Amino acid sequence: MASGIKDKVAIVGMGCSKFGERWDCGPEELILEAFDEAIQDSPVNRNQIEMAWLGLFFQEQSAGKSALPLSISLRLPNIPVTRVENMCATGTEALRGAVYAVAAGACDVAMAVGVEKLKDTGYPGLPERSKGTFDDLWLPNSTAPGAFAQLATAYSEKHKKNPKDLKRAMAHVSVKSHANGVLNPKAHLRKEITEEQAMNAPMVSAPLGLYDCCGVSDGAACAIVMSIEKARALGLKNFVVVKAMQLAPSNGLEMSNSSWDGSYLLTTRIASERAYKEAGIRNPEKEIHLTEVHDCFSITELVVMEDLGLCAEGQGVNAVLDGKFDKDGKIPCQIDGGLKCFGHPIGASGLRMTYEIYNQLLGRAGERQLDSPSVGLTHNLGGHPFRNVASVSIFGLI
Repeated sequence: MASGIKDKVAIVGMGCSKFGERWDCGPEELILEAFDEAIQDSPVNRNQIEMAWLGLFFQEQSAGKSALPLSISLRLPNIPVTRVENMCATGTEALRGAVYAVAAGACDVAMAVGVEKLKDTGYPGLPERSKGTFDDLWLPNSTAPGAFAQLATAYSEKHKKNPKDLKRAMAHVSVKSHANGVLNPKAHLRKEITEEQAMNAPMVSAPLGLYDCCGVSDGAACAIVMSIEKARALGLKNFVVVKAMQLAPSNGLEMSNSSWDGSYLLTTRIASERAYKEAGIRNPEKEIHLTEVHDCFSITELVVMEDLGLCAEGQGVNAVLDGKFDKDGKIPCQIDGGLKCFGHPIGASGLRMTYEIYNQLLGRAGERQLDSPSVGLTHNLGGHPFRNVASVSIFGLI
């Protein structure tokens, strides 16, 4: 009978490039930047890595259709490499491949890398790129801000929220992330903003203004994982372990069934329920010490905290305004600035979230270090509220 992956796999090395407008680098250089940090952080060398996964979303805009850029740029020793893509959950999907390979006993040491090089390709992040077969046949005239603006409207209507209160809560989410990003030397955006600036910013798609939207970034992140047995054999005593990794893709219900009212993210609820069960988490509000969630838009973070069970349904506005998810709150969220300010190079984002949890659990987060957290959660949401894939992962110490 399947027993899950709880406490079977250790993360023993992580690295992350600086995110931002990296005009000086191609994807291969970003991969190398993240890998160099990860391998120096780990107890193994390049030749001990047995399998690798590359997370890359826009193949034609980054490093190609296969995983060969990973193998070639790092001069890996002819090991199996696999390229994966799962929309904005791509980085976590790469990590899931490496973790599952180790948990299954297929190898002792595996690596996951996520990368995206978007800025110098002209990809804007707001409108769809072109007419044709890429998106428009299934999603005519839709944009990400437009889709998530509908999430905000549906949430407000269902829970009878005053639009001004919702806007204030969304502004608080953005102000918090900007303040946290200032403390992160690798973040793309490192400038504090005020609630007034966020409230009065130019409108992108009502009620989402400029500061409610994450930017488009270049970047890469890397993780090296191994079996618990090998970690102990190498003499490691304090390391981060994977407690759960769960994935829930839409099955079409949101677009075809009136049971979904558009005010929440169904896949996130399903993935988190599975992850808590796998990790043995019974009361997430008390047992989860920090989170990195998919704040592609400020409303997404607010709604996701409810979907993850970290506050009661319909209470996200109050929880945000009360500071529950601030750096000094009960469950800090986006301590590194999140997608909003660290940046969102799509293929790297899931691994970037894990990188922050990893450093926080080990007490190595510098100025933004929290007070002795021992369990952290990451959440990705790929796609739009009505057609997406959600991933929820839980990490802890052993």
